Amino acid sequence: MAPALPENGAAIWRRHAVLPQKSLINKDTISMPVIDAVHNEPPRSTDDLDAVRLGGWMKQAVEGFNGPLEILRFAGGQSNPTYQLRTPGRRYVLRRKPPGQLLASAHAVDREFRVIHALGKTGFPVPPAYALCEDESVIGSTFYVMAMVEGRILWDGRLPDAGPAERRAIYDAEIDTLAALHRVDPVAAGLGDYGRPGNYFARQVARWTRQYVESDGPRYEAMDRLIAWLPERLPADRPARIVHGDYRLDNMVLHPSEPRVLAVLDWELSTLGDPIADLTYLLMHWVTPAHERNSLAGLDIAALGIPTLDEMLARYLAATGDSLGAPLEWYLAYNLFRFAAILHGVAARGRAGNANNARAGLAQQRVGPLAGAAWAFAGKLQA
Repeated sequence: MAPALPENGAAIWRRHAVLPQKSLINKDTISMPVIDAVHNEPPRSTDDLDAVRLGGWMKQAVEGFNGPLEILRFAGGQSNPTYQLRTPGRRYVLRRKPPGQLLASAHAVDREFRVIHALGKTGFPVPPAYALCEDESVIGSTFYVMAMVEGRILWDGRLPDAGPAERRAIYDAEIDTLAALHRVDPVAAGLGDYGRPGNYFARQVARWTRQYVESDGPRYEAMDRLIAWLPERLPADRPARIVHGDYRLDNMVLHPSEPRVLAVLDWELSTLGDPIADLTYLLMHWVTPAHERNSLAGLDIAALGIPTLDEMLARYLAATGDSLGAPLEWYLAYNLFRFAAILHGVAARGRAGNANNARAGLAQQRVGPLAGAAWAFAGKLQA
């Protein structure tokens, strides 16, 4: 049973449980295809990077490195190009800024390296981070190198290869790991200055508004309405915690055979902020339009063994002692708006030729439905 190697260097261990297929269908939109479906694709050979020059840098910067070096590029991802680095004795993962003109706040791989390095010292599950290089003469942009963590990356939130008990255990591990992240004291972890204090949601709404407005592409009435509506109902400030920013099932590596998180990946959007933003971004998958690849909307989640949104929320609040600072509908509207703005930016980069992935053009199709779903939650608070 040979493992395939998907994005971020984790091995997928395939199992073939037979499940009733009707329970895996998004019942409300059976005929609607999933947009931008991701499949487990092995990394491919590439000449993007100079192996000799990179190997020379690694010899100096990464303890225990011994070449020769083989470089492969992972097929997935819409943001920072990610590579698997193979040597006769070890495997590594390299994340770099993409080439081309970039938005000022985007692709901060130096911040990724900092937070991974700091959290690793606390015992939180992240890949060991080895070295950061800000000398663009090495490969053409800033990058960092971390360990490749072997395990499972689960791209399909329905978990079709698992039974009901394992599905619940995996989702429990996902929410428990998020709660553990939010229990980390940023100051004690050396990340007290990792983000600006106060006004987190105000700054986030402004940031994603700018990305939407400044990115080339079509305009959506629902986005314009949300840009006006969200700032009027901001939650009150609370003590800042480390916020991942893109916390979801396919951004973590699970143990090959146990429902246990070995590493959380892709920290590009991390900062200090309101932990409920992370929580409700994860809960958003229960309510996203059914054509989204990780949507749980319309599924028979009771038959599948997947916890309900309310069960996930209650488990997190019990583990952290936290509470919501606004109606749940506001947080869901915000996260759907934010997700739409991110995808609008991805599509714009694709049109400009700066996208990491050929699927970037599909992102534009997803913006309108997400914005509409966000505005529907806003409407529930205005009724």
